[in-house]
Amino acid sequence: MSFKLPELPYGQKDLEPVISAKTIEFHYGKHHQTYVNKLNNLVEGTKFDGATLEKIIKEADGGIFNNGAQVWNHTFYFSSFSPSGGGEPEGDLGHAIEREFGSFDKFKEEFEKAGATLFGSGWVWLVKDSKGALDIVQESNAGNPLRKDLTPILTMDVWEHAYYLDYQNRRPDHLQSLWKIIDWKKVGERL
Repeated sequence: MSFKLPELPYGQKDLEPVISAKTIEFHYGKHHQTYVNKLNNLVEGTKFDGATLEKIIKEADGGIFNNGAQVWNHTFYFSSFSPSGGGEPEGDLGHAIEREFGSFDKFKEEFEKAGATLFGSGWVWLVKDSKGALDIVQESNAGNPLRKDLTPILTMDVWEHAYYLDYQNRRPDHLQSLWKIIDWKKVGERL
């Protein structure tokens, strides 16, 4: 089994002006594709040949982990958006966020702060633990909360390639803009 770049559930221009078509072209079309290609080359003939991305994340190290986690992370990230996204989460996710963080606005504030203050490159995640409690965690580089037995609910990519074409060095502005395209229905299904 070889890994493939999943199709986006929207067109390259559909997330503008939050994420430009040029950023989608490079971030998804070139960067994400490169992780897929490298992973396919690295796993060939290893115990991870034919493994799921989740198995790779939980058990691999080095290049296989880095590329496997980045394929998973990017797929998860890109699937969280919709041109008709935005607003606030409803239902179980909305209630869970209010319970854990006090309000949706407080959650956004804490999430943005975690993303803006992560040193270097990586990801900020909303996760659920085994008891159902929500938390915000920072992961450097290809880090993924599956490795810590946490369930990912939402992520934002804070590697420069995710925002530099559209926001240059303004990571906080990028994080604030992403709320406009979050597909809360899709994200809520992950709870």
